[in-house]
Amino acid sequence: MDRTTRHSETRYGNRPTMKDVAARAGVGLKTVSRVVNSEPGVTPDTERRVQEAIDALGFRRNDSARVLRKGRTASIGLVLEDLADPFYGPLSRAVEEVARTHGALLINGSSAEDPEREQELVLALCARRVDGLIVIPAGDDHRYLEPEIKAGIATVFVDRPAGRVDADMVLSDSFGGSREGVAHLIAHGHRRIGFIGDQPRIHTATERLRGYHAAMTDAGITVEDGWVSLGTTDPDRVRAAAEAMLGGPEPVTALFAGNNRVTVTAVRVIAERERPVALVGFDDIELADLLGITVISQDAAAVGRTAAEHLFRRLDGADHAPARVELPTTLIPRGSGELPPA
Repeated sequence: MDRTTRHSETRYGNRPTMKDVAARAGVGLKTVSRVVNSEPGVTPDTERRVQEAIDALGFRRNDSARVLRKGRTASIGLVLEDLADPFYGPLSRAVEEVARTHGALLINGSSAEDPEREQELVLALCARRVDGLIVIPAGDDHRYLEPEIKAGIATVFVDRPAGRVDADMVLSDSFGGSREGVAHLIAHGHRRIGFIGDQPRIHTATERLRGYHAAMTDAGITVEDGWVSLGTTDPDRVRAAAEAMLGGPEPVTALFAGNNRVTVTAVRVIAERERPVALVGFDDIELADLLGITVISQDAAAVGRTAAEHLFRRLDGADHAPARVELPTTLIPRGSGELPPA
């Protein structure tokens, strides 16, 4: 084979076809199809020649064409908030494992907490004819998905409810978890407890704030204005909020962090102070067990697995009313949430 021919066979985008395999093996297209699809009717010698041609050419079966003939693409889309967030790692892996057992491919994307980007990404996945979607919402209006859902694209919302559409959803108990975490601090003697959370437009942030207020009300504690701060999880913003709560003549003696990113910054701020400050964080963080950080833990893998199982039940024909599943959280005491007031 000369250099020109070799270059032609390996040129990007010039994938070998079944016709190429048939020509190299000296057989008909139907024979190649039978070998590729493990169908009977081919002699061992012929099958060997076809397989040798497949190996030599690097041929791969076009599964897209095959599954499209069946009306399914054997793929699902997962739209996350942030691929770098450690909460989404086990969630994504669990979804992928369920998809794999159903012979489906998982396609991930990140909305970066931008509703417009979420819509753009979701509709791009729909245009590629995924069979179903699992979405962690960034926005609060998902009516743009109504035509896709009516067209048969199964959809499950995770972590936060869908906005203005009826669909299956799988959530963690943000309200109950936050209430338990704050009650834990109160049980250890704290009355002045600060809450630092995410942006108020985010469902989980408002639910966790609601849990904080419920625990404080249960204990007969009046929350002062300076004890609550909602906003972005940018470290500078969180640091400023924590330092304001921990400063002044009557500082808070404990902090409740509304998510893992807030917890990380709160740990850094507390480490710089001489006076001990109790801390409970919502979501576990890496090395929290070594650092002794008390957390309200969500089972991210269970959330992802439950969402994927719901999705594939829909794809298999389940026709019940949209379901709302709320999974419990777990308080993990490790030391920081058990410190008494200074």
